[in-house]
Amino acid sequence: MPHQADSRAPKPDPSDLLIIGGGINGCGIARDAAGRGLSVVLAERGDLAGATSSASTKLFHGGLRYLEYFEIRLVREALIERETLLRAMPHISWPMRFVLPYHRDMRFESDTPTSKLLGVVMPWMRGRRPAWLIRLGLFLYDHLGGRKILPGTRALSLKDTPEGAPLQPRFETAYEYSDCWVEDSRLVVLNARDAAARGARILTHAEVVSAQVEDGVWAVRVRSGGETQVLRARMLVNAAGPWVGDVIHGKLRLNSRESVRLVRGSHIVTRRLYDHDKCYFFQGTDGRIIFAIPYEQDFTLIGTTDAEHADPSQPPVCTEAERDYLCDFASRYFARPVTPEDVVWTYSGVRPLYDEGASSATAATRDYTLKIDRSAGAPVLNVFGGKITTYRRLAESAMAKIGSVLSVTKGDWTAGVPLPGGDFSVDGAPDMAAGLRADFPFLTDYWARRLVRAYGTEAREILGTAQEAADLGRDFGETLTEVEVTWLMRREYARTAEDVLWRRSKLGLRMTAAQIDTLEAWMREHALRQGQAAE
Repeated sequence: MPHQADSRAPKPDPSDLLIIGGGINGCGIARDAAGRGLSVVLAERGDLAGATSSASTKLFHGGLRYLEYFEIRLVREALIERETLLRAMPHISWPMRFVLPYHRDMRFESDTPTSKLLGVVMPWMRGRRPAWLIRLGLFLYDHLGGRKILPGTRALSLKDTPEGAPLQPRFETAYEYSDCWVEDSRLVVLNARDAAARGARILTHAEVVSAQVEDGVWAVRVRSGGETQVLRARMLVNAAGPWVGDVIHGKLRLNSRESVRLVRGSHIVTRRLYDHDKCYFFQGTDGRIIFAIPYEQDFTLIGTTDAEHADPSQPPVCTEAERDYLCDFASRYFARPVTPEDVVWTYSGVRPLYDEGASSATAATRDYTLKIDRSAGAPVLNVFGGKITTYRRLAESAMAKIGSVLSVTKGDWTAGVPLPGGDFSVDGAPDMAAGLRADFPFLTDYWARRLVRAYGTEAREILGTAQEAADLGRDFGETLTEVEVTWLMRREYARTAEDVLWRRSKLGLRMTAAQIDTLEAWMREHALRQGQAAE
């Protein structure tokens, strides 16, 4: 007869917080809360950053186009955050210059408040973003956020310049402004690591099955590895992203009217389309915008789309129509057309935007909304929306809400505090890569840069005392070695080749199917050996 737990046995003390969801919002809140002394458990049903948080456009940006929707508070907060985040993670985030080509005869179909106002006040401007309006938007962009590190906007000639070389000759003028790149999935993992270092328990491949209130605290059933355990917490944080509504109604069985609007954003990746390191900001005739961004040293990233996505249980994919849309959009600017044959990879993510009844997916707010629900007898904080640039501020706002329920004595602390590997200057990555090459002569330029951009100051810890490449263990191809994979498995929660090649890195763009199969088999065998050793 199966053993049954004695219901009279004392129950373990509850944690302060149990966070559902291992995306950027969940891991950011876990880090902030653990750093304030709260006991924290985070449960993620798959891999960290396994959904939306690894499928962004990889930018810390204010959101220039959000100014057209008068989202001034959101833009200002995001602009301020760019530089705060740069200082904390100069290995995985760095400044980039964006080139916005302009042609006076370009016309748009836009339903933004700004375009509607222009159409009323100046009917002849209907369907256009005049140069003065773009300059005004860029002026606000430069000055709303107290910019100190990033250079400001300037006018740029596209005639006989590297920036103009890949574009159609009709584009003679552009505006150039600053935003920042970020390795999105690494951002999530590093927040989780830092949360764990401050005392949080990070549970991956741990699905929340159900939750109910018992004796005034949440009793949460979590299934992992075929077994189910009950975790107790004084408060829940629902940071499940696209599944936030499913958690509210299906797992917690709350009667809430709050909901999300799911918007799919798809991207394409091509071989490198131009030779400089700046990005392009392209305006479409439909009023939308896309970016073309240097990617992983040898590729170009183009995105994104805005499409309604009705069912979170359906994995988002870049459809052929979205791929063709992005190719056609970019081809209106590049001298050489971008075709589907140029595309080497596509990816898509679902943005869980707060549903405020906007007229279109493009117009839906990217701001975040935090709601505490006490109807079950114990509190839950539901997290709606948000963008990757404001994740840290979202976490601070969440802590303010949590502090209204639990005792939180420490104030805001995360601004500028480095993530693991980020304890060096904003402009220090090139010198660090050169130092790695000097001390580890077997590294190529590409290899050294990749390690610095992934691990920062921790790259030396990974390389250890290696004198030659063979000292790093098995070579899986494309500079991925056994010591790095072991680091990712032991330190960064990686379990599968997909975790390593498409989230902890993007080496999946370079590796063959045979190499990937070899890595998967090695990781499976290594994990099994480690499990047997632990027993």
